[in-house]
Amino acid sequence: MRNDSDTSAHTPSVTTDVSRHAERFLRYLTLERGRSQNTVSAYRGDLGIYQEFLGAEGISRVSDITEDVVQRWVEELEGTPRTINRRISSIRSFHRFLVEENVVPTDLTKNVLCPVVPDRLPKALRIDQVSALLESVSGDDPIALRDRALLELLYATGARVSEAVGLAVDDVVDMGGGALDAIRVTGKGNKQRIVPLGSHARAAVEAWLVRGRPVLAQGTTVSGPALFLGSRGGPLSRQNAWLVLKGRAEKSGLGISLSPHTLRHSCATHLIQGGADVRVVQELLGHQSVTTTQIYTKVTIDSLRDVFHTAHPRAR
Repeated sequence: MRNDSDTSAHTPSVTTDVSRHAERFLRYLTLERGRSQNTVSAYRGDLGIYQEFLGAEGISRVSDITEDVVQRWVEELEGTPRTINRRISSIRSFHRFLVEENVVPTDLTKNVLCPVVPDRLPKALRIDQVSALLESVSGDDPIALRDRALLELLYATGARVSEAVGLAVDDVVDMGGGALDAIRVTGKGNKQRIVPLGSHARAAVEAWLVRGRPVLAQGTTVSGPALFLGSRGGPLSRQNAWLVLKGRAEKSGLGISLSPHTLRHSCATHLIQGGADVRVVQELLGHQSVTTTQIYTKVTIDSLRDVFHTAHPRAR
C-alpha cells in the first residue's frame, strides 16, 4: 500500500495530459468557485497523489483512466477514513469537472464507495473550565488585553481561528444599539456573516482596541487594518494565535489542552445545551450544512445520558 501522508511530496515534475487538466481544475476552483488558498492546496495535494498512482500505472492521459483504475487507487489509499474520504471527494470533483468540460464522456467515480467514517464528537470544555480559562488571562498590558479579547471573541462567536485573525478593525460593527456589539466574519468561500458579541467579549474587545492595539501599532507601518496584532505590530498569524491559545491554557492551571477548534466546539455545545435552535447555531458558526451542526445535538444527548445514569437512583 502507498504511504500518502505527505501531500507536499506528490507534485508531478513532468507535464502530462492528466497534470494539464489537473491545473485547469485547480484554476477553476480558484477563479470560478472562489475556493480559499488552503482548500485549493488540499485539492492539489490529493491530485498529486492520484497522478503519482496513475503514473505508476503507466497512464498519462485522462482518456486512458478506467473505473477499475480508480477503484484500485481507492483500495491502495492509506490514512484515517476521514482523510481517505476527503481524497476521494477531491478526485470525484476532478472527474465531474472533466465531464462538465466535455473532456471525457462519463464520470468514472460515480460507483466508488467511500469507507464509513465513525462519529467523531467535538471536544468541548465545561462552562466552568471556559470561565476559569478566560478569568486567568489578567493584566492591563497590551499582550494580556489582546489575548483576553481573542479568547473571549473565539468563545463568544464560535469563529474559527483563521476567521478571527482575518478580522479587520472595521469588522467590529454596531448592530443598531449604538455600541460595537458584533463582528463581521468572512468564512469559507468568502461568505460573510454577522455574529453578535456578548457583554464580556464586547468589553474585552473594546479594552484591546482602546488600550492595547494602539500601543502595539505605534511606530510601525505593518499593522494595517488587522484587528489582532502580534508583539511586533504586524497582523497576528494563525500559528501565533494557536500559540496564544496553547500558552494561555498551560498557564491557566486547569490541566487542559486547547486545539484551534476547542473554543468553537465549546461555544456550539453550550448554545445547544442552553436551548438554541440548531439552525441558528448553524448560521452563527457558518456551517454550510445543518448536518455538521447536528453533531452538537448528539454531544448534548450524550451529556444528558451521562448525568442521568450518574444521578438517577434507578438508572442502573
